[in-house]
Amino acid sequence: MNKNNFAIIMAGGIGSRFWPISRTSHPKQFIDILGTGKTLIQQTYDRFLKVCPPENIFIATNEIYSDLVKAQLAGIQDQQILTEPVMRNTAPCIAYGCFKIQSINPDAVICVAPSDHLILDEPAFISTIERSMETAVSHNCLITLGIKPSRPDTGYGYIQYTDQTINGDFHKVKTFTEKPSLDIAKTFIQSGDFLWNAGIFIWSVNAITEAFGKYLPDINDIFVDARSVYNTETERSYIHTAYQQCTNISIDYGVMEKASNVYVLPSEFGWSDLGTWASIYQLAEKDYVGNAVIPSERVIMYDSSNCMVNVPEGKLVVLQGLHDYIVVESNNTLLICPRDQEQNVKQVVADVKQKFGTKYI
Repeated sequence: MNKNNFAIIMAGGIGSRFWPISRTSHPKQFIDILGTGKTLIQQTYDRFLKVCPPENIFIATNEIYSDLVKAQLAGIQDQQILTEPVMRNTAPCIAYGCFKIQSINPDAVICVAPSDHLILDEPAFISTIERSMETAVSHNCLITLGIKPSRPDTGYGYIQYTDQTINGDFHKVKTFTEKPSLDIAKTFIQSGDFLWNAGIFIWSVNAITEAFGKYLPDINDIFVDARSVYNTETERSYIHTAYQQCTNISIDYGVMEKASNVYVLPSEFGWSDLGTWASIYQLAEKDYVGNAVIPSERVIMYDSSNCMVNVPEGKLVVLQGLHDYIVVESNNTLLICPRDQEQNVKQVVADVKQKFGTKYI
């Protein structure tokens, strides 16, 4: 295994679309949401153990989740947990991780990935990451992975690419587009040169730190100035103070959309971002009338079809005459809503917080 291979796993989100199972105190990346026996972050960590030495895997997360990370990832050390005192989107946490890794190994090549995505074809994923790491080093470029779209989904960002390639099939990126309208998404699919943005990035540590200096100089300066404290006892307190000064900006908008050396690899490895209950329903095992029940031991359904049901173990639930609904219970909260209205869950969470405070959030 290449000692220069590193990974940064981003695990700071609160997963509000999976409320009430995903809560601020225990978000979806720390939950076995598919009933596999492992949480999403455990699956992601185990996947990267096949690419990087264990000491080269870093977890970027909110400071309130530090104990959860240590509890779920056996052997992870404190210096491998990059804690954020406040949420500042992806660019600051990636900058922190990359500058820290550069201080450890200036020849590092890094994969940055979310902690809460599903990968069904793990060998294909590992092969894709290893090829991308080799290409990132040999061509001094910033690489992102694009997923061949199967439908005009409005929940994903899109990447448009050109015919210009390096190393065979790494295409130069033309444009990034955030979540489009349905009509625009249909146009993207028909054009044939758009991919879903998987939010997975690969680059050499020198290429990305150079990009920060060029495109996000304010963030760059913060983490350059911290070089003397990386991997020391004062790192955490220093970073927590400095982090307050960071701009709230994504790596896509801050760097990837501006840099001229960005390439995308069209990829297929059974990817899902598990962003909504609909994505869980799509992947879950269903009965003959389309009901997906996790766990299923004490759920009885009469004249009900195409429902997504997730309730605590030992809870007896009886549903009758319910079609195309989401039924979720957790943490003294019950949510029942039509499957085609699940995008409203974020608004529901905001309304609950306004009416009842953070008790149920």
